[in-house]
Amino acid sequence: MKKTVDVALIGGGIMSATLGTLLKKLQPDWDIQIFERLGDLAEESSNPWNNAGTGHSALCELNYTPQNSDGSIEISSAVTVNEQFQVSRQFWSYLVGEGDLPEPSSFINATPHMSFVWGETNVEYLRKRFEALKDHPLFAGMEYSEDPAVIHSWVPLMMPGRRKSEPVAATHIPSGTDVDFGALSNFMVDNLVESGAQLNTEIRVTGLRRQRDGLWKLSMRHDVGETPVEPISARFVFVGAGGYALNLLQKSGIREIRGFGGFPVSGEFLRTDNPEVVAAHSAKVYGKAAVGSPPMSVPHLDLRVVDGQGSLMFGPYAGFSPKFLKTGSVLDLFASIRWHNLLPMVAAGLSNLSLVKYLLGQLIASRETKFAELRNFIPNAKPEDWYSITAGQRVQVMKKDPKKVGVLQFGTEVVSSADGSIAGLLGASPGASTAVPIMLGLVEKCFPERMDEWRPEIEKMIPTFGRQLSDSPELAHDTLARTAKALNIHA
Repeated sequence: MKKTVDVALIGGGIMSATLGTLLKKLQPDWDIQIFERLGDLAEESSNPWNNAGTGHSALCELNYTPQNSDGSIEISSAVTVNEQFQVSRQFWSYLVGEGDLPEPSSFINATPHMSFVWGETNVEYLRKRFEALKDHPLFAGMEYSEDPAVIHSWVPLMMPGRRKSEPVAATHIPSGTDVDFGALSNFMVDNLVESGAQLNTEIRVTGLRRQRDGLWKLSMRHDVGETPVEPISARFVFVGAGGYALNLLQKSGIREIRGFGGFPVSGEFLRTDNPEVVAAHSAKVYGKAAVGSPPMSVPHLDLRVVDGQGSLMFGPYAGFSPKFLKTGSVLDLFASIRWHNLLPMVAAGLSNLSLVKYLLGQLIASRETKFAELRNFIPNAKPEDWYSITAGQRVQVMKKDPKKVGVLQFGTEVVSSADGSIAGLLGASPGASTAVPIMLGLVEKCFPERMDEWRPEIEKMIPTFGRQLSDSPELAHDTLARTAKALNIHA
């Protein structure tokens, strides 16, 4: 292990894999080392069973299109998320073309994305949402129907057993995808190692300290046995350690992390691998969260394709654990509390009592109650076909706000030092699907002096870099068609 490296990546998930790949393309001579606490890569949030894997593009996720007080639909968040996902698709297409990624079906598959609602109020909402999105170039091909027969043709598993008097509506867009971010992370890291990067597994980074020479000293231990590892120095550090990023950034002592806290939320899904059930449903279907429920609670019935095998997941059901990772410690939440984040955390909690109520309700819910939620989607679902799995831990960001003492943020946030020598990622969804634009933003923020030199290479990887597809229907159409062909995800 070299004593001084150019780049140290902490965590072996999709964020570190993406940033490492970008930096290796932009600066091939840099020494890059990756440090993963577990024995395998992408076992936490990037693992395919720990996230929905939708390829978040806001085609079906209704929480990105809230209804305004005047009844109109706000689509700006949906457009932003879709724009970001198209950047990720361009980067993956480039890597496939360069031979850096294998056959695309090993990590991405065409899967229709649908929204499905019932009840007159929700039907009216979905109708308005469709009208607001149907002519947008990033949502081309979206269909809408209130006809049970048409909806049955899209999702035959969801219509039998439903009351005929109940109004239903659905949107359907065939250009959606299912992404295995665990496989994608492994493929990218494998290619990084072949290009000269070094992967260190079962190594836990325990401390980050800025030295007088400006380099960052990483203190480490073997995760098994707790024996010390010789420390290294790094010119740049990225903390992509999922829920542990908060703790490590706090240990770094950078001022920019002050005021940030985290609240862990565990998740649970119902899963079936029954071939007959899986064969009857080939879509990702998102519903509408109950009134007063947080965005993380949006119910969805997803087809997942992992190692070539299909399964269905329904959820999420929220739980609580003070751990910041599935493999973390029950002391994680308490260890993250500092004098500078205590007040923002308390204020964020008090202003989100509906979330607290939601979590309590989920914790005491019986299996029968949870299964009844699945039957809102599949009225004839049989309990014996489904079993529970524990999904990944999410750590929702709590922070100071110019207008409030503390707020709870649903999303991701890059925190970096003023000089750009260290950065980390906090937060949750839509995370993985937008890893490429998030990491490109980090590169611009942390290496501004190199952007003029790197821009031509970035534009080779992402031809639309710096432009919005929304501004040009022709550019949007051509870009979506090009990446669909490269990734073999034609609908």
